[in-house]
Formats: sequence, C-alpha cells, structure tokens
Amino acid sequence: MKQEKESISIHSSFWSNFFKKKTELPLLFSVLKEMPPFNELKKTDLDEILSIVHERNYVQGEYIFLQNDPGIGLYFLLEGEVSIYRESLSKLKVKLANFSTGDFFGELALIDRGDRSASAVADTNCKIGIIFKPDLEEVIRKKPKIGVAVMSGLARIIVTRLRNLNEEYISLQEEKSSIKMEKHHGTSI
Repeated sequence: MKQEKESISIHSSFWSNFFKKKTELPLLFSVLKEMPPFNELKKTDLDEILSIVHERNYVQGEYIFLQNDPGIGLYFLLEGEVSIYRESLSKLKVKLANFSTGDFFGELALIDRGDRSASAVADTNCKIGIIFKPDLEEVIRKKPKIGVAVMSGLARIIVTRLRNLNEEYISLQEEKSSIKMEKHHGTSI
C-alpha cells in the first residue's frame, strides 16, 4: 500500500507574482479618478496613467515599505487595509494612520527623491496599485499637461495636510500652555 505524503500550503511573498496586471479597468479608473493627483484628468489622460499602474498582493503582516527605504512610488489600496508607522529616535513605534480600500499613501515619493519617512504594513491581505516615479516621469515627459495636473493635485494634498498639521500643532501648544498655567496657579479641573 502506497502511503501519501502530507502537504501544507504556505504563502510566501518570495514566490508571489508581485506585479500582476490588471484589476478590472472600471475599478482602477474609479479609484484613480477619486484621488486628488488624478481627479482633474480627462479620460484619455487618465488612460495614460492607467497604463503605468502595477499591482501587487500583500499578505497580512507584510511590510509594503520600511522607514528609510527609498521612495519609489505612490500606492493605492484596491482591497484591504494598511497602517503607517514611524519609529521615533527613542525606538518607540508610533501609528500615524490607517488606510482602507480607495485610500492612497506614499505620494511624496512622486515629488522628491527622499527616503520613506515611515513604514507601511498590511493589516489584512491587500491588493495594492502602484505608480512608480520613473513611469510617471516618462508619461509627464511625453505629455507635460498631465504633469501639471498631477503636480497640482499633489500640491493640494500637501497644502491640506500642512494646514491640518498647523491646526494640530496649535491645539497641542494651547493644551501645553493650559497645563503649565494649571501647574503654576495650583488649580486643577
């Protein structure tokens, strides 16, 4: 009697087909059309962007990128959830954001050549679209009008985040000042 060998299935990112093409175009189109860098593009221009989208599946717990990795592109979630973490100088791991289907992150990589300021990790199994900076630069070189629209959209994102950061900073300063005054005057609420 022949004995059958037991087998197990292990998902390893080493063996994954990292950059599959393509999710259904209507889904990709609708996700990109909602993103500020691309939401003012005409359909023909958006088709140019769609042609450079790569896809990758990530398993829960897998890092998408690490803090201090080179910034190579913009990521957007087609399925799943991702968290962004930053490690402080004292090695404290701080959660900065959570993203879900339709959200995007890593957009600063399309502007500068800096390293990643935080790490991104898959909270669930994810399907992520990626636009690599060199691919986008090639589209922009061929069609500068697309570049102006994309850079304008990226500027709107940065301005909004900077304004929100300013408000958060002022709130923290007010809170800090209030605590100092309470300690100085010996009052508590």
